Amino acid sequence: MGILDEDVRRVRDETDIIRIVTEHTQLKKTGAQWMGLCPFHGEKSPSFSVNAEKGVYYCFGCQVSGDVIDFVREVDGMDFAGSVEFLAAKAGIPLRYTDQNEGRRKNRRKEHAEILQKAVDFYQERLLTDSDARPARDYLRSRGYDGEVARRFSMGWAPDDWSQLARHLKLSDTELQATGLGGINRRGGQYDFFRARILFPIFDAQGNPVGFGGRKLPDAEGPKYKNTSDAAEYYSKSNVLYGLHWAKAEAGRTDELVVCEGYTDVIGCHLAGIERAVATCGTALTPNHARLMGRFAKRVILAFDADGAGQAAAERVYGWEEEFGLRFAVAALPPGSDPGDLAKSDPNGLRAAIEMARPFLEFRVDRVLERGDLDSAEGRAATATEAMILVSEHPDAIVRDQYAMRIADRCLVGVDEVRRRGKTVASGRGDRVTVVPTSGTAVSAGSATPTCEEEALRLLVHRPGEVQTLLAPVLFDDLVCRAAYSVLVATVDLHDARAQADRPVAELLARLAVADASDDDPLGVLTRLCSLAAERAVIALEAEARLTGDLSAYQPSIAYLRTEVIRLREVVREGSSLEPLLRWLVEHLGGRIGS
Repeated sequence: MGILDEDVRRVRDETDIIRIVTEHTQLKKTGAQWMGLCPFHGEKSPSFSVNAEKGVYYCFGCQVSGDVIDFVREVDGMDFAGSVEFLAAKAGIPLRYTDQNEGRRKNRRKEHAEILQKAVDFYQERLLTDSDARPARDYLRSRGYDGEVARRFSMGWAPDDWSQLARHLKLSDTELQATGLGGINRRGGQYDFFRARILFPIFDAQGNPVGFGGRKLPDAEGPKYKNTSDAAEYYSKSNVLYGLHWAKAEAGRTDELVVCEGYTDVIGCHLAGIERAVATCGTALTPNHARLMGRFAKRVILAFDADGAGQAAAERVYGWEEEFGLRFAVAALPPGSDPGDLAKSDPNGLRAAIEMARPFLEFRVDRVLERGDLDSAEGRAATATEAMILVSEHPDAIVRDQYAMRIADRCLVGVDEVRRRGKTVASGRGDRVTVVPTSGTAVSAGSATPTCEEEALRLLVHRPGEVQTLLAPVLFDDLVCRAAYSVLVATVDLHDARAQADRPVAELLARLAVADASDDDPLGVLTRLCSLAAERAVIALEAEARLTGDLSAYQPSIAYLRTEVIRLREVVREGSSLEPLLRWLVEHLGGRIGS
């Protein structure tokens, strides 16, 4: 099922690509080409080139290219058929379909949008001119929205009348109900769905009206907001984002969307210069919302309270990051404020909060650390535990480990203890870890995520030549892992090692032997292992210094180790960079563990 190839070619050949592109970016003729700023990525010097004769474009900056259909697909987030239909409508080209029913469905949807557009125009005219809309106009002015703003965002007013819209549109009962604009009462009469409410039209990504959100006046009765029902034929609150058709241009340039909770929040953001803002329509974010956002931007900033989102919300966010390639961040708005109010009282503050948005997990962890009692040992321990509850929700072991180190630093707690608390939290929730064997088929296992020490041993089992020279007993804090290392380097092969090992060590070696290490990064694992060993050494030396009372004797070693830990958090490009620290650890601490 689709559009006939002949019609697709006609749309491509008869569409002026220059006219379409200039709706999104200015072009200047340079020789045979047209040049301008790329609408798909931010840039200061033009690198976007269009060949009008051949009907193609290419960006020398981000390498995006294609014809006019591809351009509409990319800039408007449409599928192929939608792009062709959009261009055909602009050019007045009728389309034929391989399935006649598909053509009828497309025409029905077009008629549906035309009816809703008439409703948008009707409601806006009522807001701007009717005397009974004066309280609505006064309320909007109190929010900083004048007639120009009302026109820009197509705002309207539903009269306090049972059927004024229905009488104006003269729709059939079926059309009235299918569009969500009204219903039929018990006596068979038509009535309007919205009455005595300020209306915010909701458009799809292409700018076609699909529904409305209605807000009551402050002193009126009834729920604060009332939205088009999901029973309407082409409206689903789980599939639309208010303001997306206004936001998509800036979202394409910045690769970022700002998500608010309400219609006036979106309007406030746009008036403050944040024109990439959208909002859900009376519902929480859904997978369909995430998929839709991923068509226009990869970074999503949540401009509402995410501090109390809870584990379920966190799991959704992390799942969407993985499934749709998104990166979620949170804007730290002042307590009790929302973007709509802040846009009016402190637009610079709103812009700063958006620009300084922090990754989702970082924001939540920092909130715990900021309000925690870090002046007492008990308070630091409790804060570290609370923060690790949040960290344990993240599916990436490397991310969890980085936050464990940050929490340990802020709470003055040993990083190993912080990691142990994270594992305890995870096991207490009954978390299960997905293991992917070499066949590529995922299976569920009850064991926890491998520790850094186990990852190093796994590499020693499967790829010994890449790691053996940079390993030593001093790097292993876990007794079983240390024993496994020792028996591996002292025997001929894995079978010999298992034969000589105690039962816990033999079981660990068996588990490591069947775990795939092909995707492991040896340098990354060794770097983390050395860093962890250095952090343990710092904690041990500080404890000894406190016991002896002679801090000056230990300070040079502590300072050296801390410097090394900081250095290892930067990019380590070769194993030789680890050798000085490894020699120090072996020389100064090796004797304590029988190295």
